[in-house]
Amino acid sequence: MAGNYRNEASSSGGGGGNGGGGGGGRGETVVVDYGRRRSSCGYCRSPIGSSVSHGLWAQSLTVDDYQDLLDRGWRRSGSFLYKPDMSSTCCPSYTIRLKAADFSPSKEQNRVCRRMERFLDGTLNTGAKYELSEDLSTSKVTCDCECHGRSSLATVEPSVGKEGDKNEPEQFMYYLSDAIDKAVHTCIESEMFPANLQLPKASVKGVSPTKKKKLVKGLENLLYTSNIAFQLAAAIKRARSEEKDEKQSKFSGNLAKDQLPSELLPQTIGEKLAQSLSEMGEISGLLIQACDGHLNFYSIAEHTSADKAGQEKCLSKESSARSGNKRRCLVRCCSCCAGKRRKLEILLKRSTFEPEEFELYRRYQLKVHNDNPDHVTESAYRRFLVDTPLVFVPPSGDGLVPPCGFGSFHQTYVIDGRLVAVGVVDILPKCLSSKYLFWDPDFAFLSLGKYSALQEISWVKENRVHCPSLQYYYLGYYIHSCSKMRYKAAYHPSELLCPLRYQWVPFNVAKPLLDRSKYVVLSDYKDQDEKPLLPPVSDCISEHQPDESEHKDLNDLLVEDEGMFDLDDEESDVESESESFNVELSETEDKNIGNTLIGFQGSRLRYKDLQGTFGLRNLEAQVRRYMRVVGRELSERMVYSLE
Repeated sequence: MAGNYRNEASSSGGGGGNGGGGGGGRGETVVVDYGRRRSSCGYCRSPIGSSVSHGLWAQSLTVDDYQDLLDRGWRRSGSFLYKPDMSSTCCPSYTIRLKAADFSPSKEQNRVCRRMERFLDGTLNTGAKYELSEDLSTSKVTCDCECHGRSSLATVEPSVGKEGDKNEPEQFMYYLSDAIDKAVHTCIESEMFPANLQLPKASVKGVSPTKKKKLVKGLENLLYTSNIAFQLAAAIKRARSEEKDEKQSKFSGNLAKDQLPSELLPQTIGEKLAQSLSEMGEISGLLIQACDGHLNFYSIAEHTSADKAGQEKCLSKESSARSGNKRRCLVRCCSCCAGKRRKLEILLKRSTFEPEEFELYRRYQLKVHNDNPDHVTESAYRRFLVDTPLVFVPPSGDGLVPPCGFGSFHQTYVIDGRLVAVGVVDILPKCLSSKYLFWDPDFAFLSLGKYSALQEISWVKENRVHCPSLQYYYLGYYIHSCSKMRYKAAYHPSELLCPLRYQWVPFNVAKPLLDRSKYVVLSDYKDQDEKPLLPPVSDCISEHQPDESEHKDLNDLLVEDEGMFDLDDEESDVESESESFNVELSETEDKNIGNTLIGFQGSRLRYKDLQGTFGLRNLEAQVRRYMRVVGRELSERMVYSLE
C-alpha cells in the first residue's frame, strides 16, 4: 500500500451530534420509532412490499449505542436506522464483519495493491486516460501520518528500478489484457455476446519454461494464455439465472435456466475472441489461437526472440499515440511520466459537505450507476452521506479513543492534487464501519473499491495500537441471495451475525446453510466452526469478482429516500414473523418492558411510570415491539421519543 496518510478529524468541523466528550460523557441517544415498513427491493427487483424492515429516526445517537445496534443487525443511512425483518423480507441481509488482525489478503487483493504501486511509480501498463496535475511529485512516496505519529503506509519503491528488464513481460501481459478487453467490447457491440454484463477483467498469464516441457509437442512456442472465455461464460450464466422474464431475453429462448446455447460456451467464446483480436490487428509478432476455451498466444518464430520483437512492436504503437500535451498522457511507462512518482494522499476528516466531493459523487452516480440526473441532488447527497446523528467523541489520550476520535468521517483519496475517491465510514468503539464509496470513473482501472477496503482494514490494524477495543471491520450487509453482494465474503476470515441470537458465526459454516435457504438461524450451527464444512473462502470465491465499488453498500442507497418506504398501517401493531419466532428472547424481555426509557413532554421517564397516562393507552404494543428489535439493554439506555 502506498500514500501519504493524514488526519484532520480532530480539528475540522463535523456534521450531526450534540457534542460530547470522551469517556462517559458521550451524549444520549434519542430515536423516533417508524415501526415496520415495506418497500420494493433493489436486489431482486421484486414488487412493492416484498422488502420488510423496521425503521427508526435518530435525533442523536451515541457511538456506543450504534455499536450495539450494529451487533443486533441495524444499519444507518444518514439519520435513518433500519433493520431487515429477516424471516419476512425477500432478501435477508446478514451483518458481516472481519477481525482486522486475522485478515488474509487473496491473490487478487494483493494484485490490486501492486497495481496501485505501479501506477504511482508511472510503470502501470493501461490505456486509461486522465488529467494530470501540473505538479507531478518526483520524490519518493512516503507517509506522514499525523493521526498517530508514525508511518501508516508502506514506502513505495519503483518496480522498474528493482527489476529492470524483468518487468517487461509483466507490462506486456497487461497490454494483452487490455487488448482482450477491447475485443470483448467489440463482440458485445456486434451482439455476439449479451450486453449489460458484469464483465470480468481479463487476466493473462505467462507460460514458464517448466510448464512448456510438460506440454504436448507443437506447443513449445506457447508464451501466454488467458481463461477469459470461461469467465465470460460464467458471467453470462449468472446473468441468465437472474433474468426473471426469459421471454424478453433473446439469449434465453427455451433453454433451461442453467444451460448455455452452444455459441456462448467457453470454447466458442474463445474462438470469437481470437478472431476479433486478429481482425483488430493490435498484436503483431504473436499467433493467437483458441484451444478448448483458453485464449493462447504463440511466438511465430521458432525462438522466443520473436516474442520480444512482438512486444516492442505493440508497445511502440502506444508511444506513437502519445500527445504532446503534458497534462494529458496515456497511463503507461512512457517518456512523459518516466521517473516521476505520483503522490497519493489519504485524508481522514469528519463528515462535512464539500462541493468537490459532491461533484465527484454526482459523476460517479451518473456514470457508474446510471442514475437519473434529477435524482442526484445536493440535498439527497447531504441526507444520505453527510448528515449524521452520531455524537462525535474527541480523542482522549487514555487509550479508549483513537487519535481521530469516534464518529462519522469521510476518507478522501487524492492523487497529485486530484480527488479520486471518497469513503464514507463510521469509527466506533469496536470497529470501522464502511458505509459507502464513490470514485472517479476515469480511475476505474485501479479497482478503488477493493483498494479502499484494504486501506480501511489496514487503518483498523494500525489504530488498534492506540485503542485496543478497535478490532473489527464491518462491511455492511452480506446478501447471499444477491450475487452482486457476495464479493464481501472475499475479505476473509469473515463472520455473519445470527439473526435470532445475535451471535457471530464463521462464514465457512454459514455458506453451505445459505446455499440451501435464504433465512437461517446461524447460531444453531455455530459449534461446527471447529470443523469447517468448506475449504478457505479464497478457494471458493473467484479471483475475478466484479469490482465491489459498484455495489458497495447498495443497501444504503435503497433507503436514501425515506419515501421509498411505505408504512404498513395494517401491520404496524402486529408482531412480524421474526418477532413471533423469537420466543426465547421475547419471554425474557417482555418482563422488563416497564424499564423502557421514554421521552415525553421534555422529560425522561420509564414506561412503567407512564402506564395509564391519558392518550397513551395504546402505547404498550408499540413499546413491546420496539424493545424486541433493539433489545432490552438498549431500550433502557436509548430515549424512545414520543415528541
